[in-house]
Amino acid sequence: MRQRSAIPVIDIFAGPGGLGEGFSAFTDPRDKQPFQIALSIEKDPVAHQTLTLRSFLRQFPPGEVPDAYYRRLQCQMSTTELFNEFPRQSAAAHTEAWRATLGDEIEAPLPELRRRVREALDRFPEGDDRWVLIGGPPCQAYSLAGRSRNKGKADYRLADDPKAHLYLEYLQLIADSWPAVFVMENVRGLLSARIEGDLVFEGIARDLSDPAEALQREGRTRTNQRRRSYRLRAVTRSELFPSPPDYIVKCEQYGIPQARHRVIIVGIRDDMDIHKLGTLTPSPGPNVDEMIRDLPPLRSGLSREPDDRASWMSAVRDAVGNSIPKDIRELMVSATHDRVAESALERGSDFVAGRPCIQYHDRRDWFVDRRLKGFCNHSARAHIRLDLHRYAFAACFAQLRGHSPALADFPTSLLPAHLNVGVALSGSHFADRFRVQLMGRHSTTITSHISKDGHYYIHPSPIQCRSLTVREAARLQTFPDNYLFEGPRTAQYTQVGNAVPPLLARQIAALVNDIF
Repeated sequence: MRQRSAIPVIDIFAGPGGLGEGFSAFTDPRDKQPFQIALSIEKDPVAHQTLTLRSFLRQFPPGEVPDAYYRRLQCQMSTTELFNEFPRQSAAAHTEAWRATLGDEIEAPLPELRRRVREALDRFPEGDDRWVLIGGPPCQAYSLAGRSRNKGKADYRLADDPKAHLYLEYLQLIADSWPAVFVMENVRGLLSARIEGDLVFEGIARDLSDPAEALQREGRTRTNQRRRSYRLRAVTRSELFPSPPDYIVKCEQYGIPQARHRVIIVGIRDDMDIHKLGTLTPSPGPNVDEMIRDLPPLRSGLSREPDDRASWMSAVRDAVGNSIPKDIRELMVSATHDRVAESALERGSDFVAGRPCIQYHDRRDWFVDRRLKGFCNHSARAHIRLDLHRYAFAACFAQLRGHSPALADFPTSLLPAHLNVGVALSGSHFADRFRVQLMGRHSTTITSHISKDGHYYIHPSPIQCRSLTVREAARLQTFPDNYLFEGPRTAQYTQVGNAVPPLLARQIAALVNDIF
């Protein structure tokens, strides 16, 4: 079944599987896929469902995926029915994707983790020495937004936050099994976070270089008494001793249609005869227009009042007010009165039939699957009437001015009744509470916040008056169209926002493959 030369990959804190997707989908110059996911570990039950379904797909060779998989994506059958139809592949997928909370001695005790890792590696002839560990410990405590939220809590200390120490589970897995290479992903805020005055990153880098010493200092035991160390490398600079900023990857500089900045650390085991690591090749990323224009246009829903097309059209037409600047008002009239009347927009659904024709030609084959014959996870959320007005104004403003409006640009009638609006109007925090994704540019960072209200992710079309759908966000995160996100829509948004862009992961996989 598997190639003897396959390099096993263990993916922890896997989320919906973006990092693992990039590694498993990477093909070398001989058109071979050198990496195979041996084990993926995720604690969230819905993300785990997504992970398991994608693992099921990988059980079939390219070109041999059954029609039933596409019937599942087209909502003609359930995941359970699909798995029942293919029990062998389903069993393999459930073995590969493990739902567990690392660090939880009840749900995922250390002996069970060690057993699962050992079983996964034993399926590969050279798994002991030739395997890769990937994943990013949950990063809320390190992130700039997370630290901002916790700053006002009198009893909050970063040192006491269990999420801030989950990297110890990463260290434990390294020191128990000594992967040839590890890839650790985290938020940019990791570089500036401090615990009792000391930079967190300096301590983590020291620990990753010598995991056995770090675990001994923490009073943890190891099953493998071999002692290894790691050389830490950045993927953007080839220097032997990278400085902390070198670890930041600005995704928009490497072919990703999104201004996503993340810390990527590659660790190379000391006995590997590799001292330098190749670097990512700079490439301008596509813009929002190239990524989402081909998706069927949708209307938003109306919340807190009856929702039907006639009511929605009436709500949109009410968006125009006298306090709006003349040129923006004229465009809003054109969009909300003339073109809305001509459109027959629906709200979309879990599957919308259509013909994908993404404008990003360089990667069309990555995104488009002709057998799918449509789009998954493409339904518009509902918004209150006043938000529809704000979205219409913001989209028209952006189209005419070339940038998204700050709150100070909104007419008084469209300002939200939030306590911090006064502060935002001064040009400081939350000034960009309503943010349009501009068609001719890359998007802003897709984060899990997209699951909240969508204000930061307004669709650029004035006609549609809505935030991005899950599929549009997934496109900007570079997930293939046949990647189905399981669960309720809010959970789907969270999965997409938390993921590593698979196309970035595939580029990192190419660098790791060169090590072997």
